[in-house]
Amino acid sequence: MDNSFGAILKDWRGRRRMSQLDLGLVGDVSAKHIAFLETGRSKPSRSMVIQLSDALTIPRAARNTLLNSAGFSPAYQKRDLDESEMAHVRAAVDWTLMRHDPFPAIAVDKHWTLVKTNTTANALFAAMGVQPGDSLLTTMTESEAVRGSIDNWPEVARYMVVRLRTESAHLGGDAVLDKAADKLAAEVGASAGEDNGVLPAVVSTRYQANGITLSLFSTIAQFGCAEDIALADLKIEFMFPADGETREVLITNFGSPK
Repeated sequence: MDNSFGAILKDWRGRRRMSQLDLGLVGDVSAKHIAFLETGRSKPSRSMVIQLSDALTIPRAARNTLLNSAGFSPAYQKRDLDESEMAHVRAAVDWTLMRHDPFPAIAVDKHWTLVKTNTTANALFAAMGVQPGDSLLTTMTESEAVRGSIDNWPEVARYMVVRLRTESAHLGGDAVLDKAADKLAAEVGASAGEDNGVLPAVVSTRYQANGITLSLFSTIAQFGCAEDIALADLKIEFMFPADGETREVLITNFGSPK
């Protein structure tokens, strides 16, 4: 008897480090029923698969796999931003990026492919030979032009290791993110260094361009209630000046904040 659903459910429970009791409490299901589902003694309804997926925070693409294993059709699609039904979403992304000028802002997918940029980010990345469609993971791990343009590269790379591994863990493990994190860790190490002083409020990235240093820190936004696979993975990263000199350079070259 096929029990691939039970095996996959148990695997995700292990990834989230949850006992059957833990999952039952979060998912409002008895631990006994969880055990029956995992052993194949009980079969889930479609709503139960979604309910347990919510409790385990399983990504949309993996939820489709879980649904298929239980004998149900997929619930989530992966749409391209260029599709007509995504016009309102595309407009929201463009508006958000544009409104952040003169400070850089970018949109990236789960594997850090550069999807869109605003005017300022386009100029900043173009100076490093990076354009929409390029993989930022590849540029970070392989491009000497990019690494050489970041004044505090070892510090930034160490924090990127943590960020990539955190994102991979959320996805239940991702080979692309893990490979990039391992490569960066092997190069610069994953520790924060030997400095025993007080850590800064944020880690800024210091870009060097034409003799000018731009010191920028970031915050990240994602769409709430996104049920599309690609949209749920899309991140918009807003960069802000970390000092007065950077702010002045950006405003002088790209205009006043909106």
